[in-house]
Amino acid sequence: MIWLFFIVTGGISLLLTSALRRYALAKSLIDVPNARSSHTVPTPRGGGVAIVVSFLFLLPVLAISSLLSWPFTWGLLGAGAGIAVLGFLDDHGHIAARWRLLGHFSAAVWALFWMRGAPPLSVMGTTFDMGWVGIVLAMLYLVWMLNLYNFMDGIDGLASLEAIFVCLSAALIYALMGLGALAWAPLLLSFAVAGFLYWNFPPAKIFMGDAGSGFLGVTLGIFSLQAAWASPSLIWVWVILMGVFIVDATFTLIRRLVRGDKVYEAHRSHAYQYASRKYGRHLPVTLAVGLVNVVWLLPIALCVALLGLDGVMGVIIAYIPLVMLARMFRAGAVEKIDPLQ
Repeated sequence: MIWLFFIVTGGISLLLTSALRRYALAKSLIDVPNARSSHTVPTPRGGGVAIVVSFLFLLPVLAISSLLSWPFTWGLLGAGAGIAVLGFLDDHGHIAARWRLLGHFSAAVWALFWMRGAPPLSVMGTTFDMGWVGIVLAMLYLVWMLNLYNFMDGIDGLASLEAIFVCLSAALIYALMGLGALAWAPLLLSFAVAGFLYWNFPPAKIFMGDAGSGFLGVTLGIFSLQAAWASPSLIWVWVILMGVFIVDATFTLIRRLVRGDKVYEAHRSHAYQYASRKYGRHLPVTLAVGLVNVVWLLPIALCVALLGLDGVMGVIIAYIPLVMLARMFRAGAVEKIDPLQ
């Protein structure tokens, strides 16, 4: 019955995305290509609301069925809904960066309150309870995860496919570790995203929008902290699984900060954006990221979870070639904008 429940979740997301596409077309909620865009065809936006609604509406069913704890459920509901509403309002107009950031930190505080603060951190075989320092670091981590996911939602299917991969990989690792109870929420999210991906797969018929991307970022971050409460090494498993997004977004941000760019302004200088322009399509880049995830990041994450590889060492091994790829595809480099565009 649980698998039927997940399939129903995907179906709801699929139908909601279709309805949201019609709504966006009727209300002219369209992303029109410009010099900062990675797409060339006007496309409706805001479809990520389908992910939010299908996941949050059905999440309490897992808690009622005793498959999730109620504190964790409340943490997900409050933080996820708050970020989704903030993103929805921003999609329909504009909210100043300072107010968005205030909302992001408020969501992080809410989630950490229901999770009893930050989990212990395992580094080189030693586990640290970092107290208030850990809480501050966890807040920054959740806010960064939220924003980097927004940054990385720039070409068709990429953010959706990444969320499905990370959630399914984490569920697999939980099952192999005997922690299957942790898998239910990630599995539910993967099916909610899969329904949306039908419409978002290249060439996309609708975009996710800030409501969807911000929601996915904060939710995945909360999942990773929940996992670390069960086993401190699992935080590194999540950081490895999300390596492509973390490296591209962080490398690009640092390079732009060093150069003195206004990092809150729209740009298209991420490695995946340069790659999509180089190859002329989104599909090869989206599929290549999926391949890197499956053949490189997942095996390393499995080694950390099951074979005793130190988490920090696993991150270093996983990230070295990702940093090289980011450099190769000029992540954060100055964009050359065609003045005729």
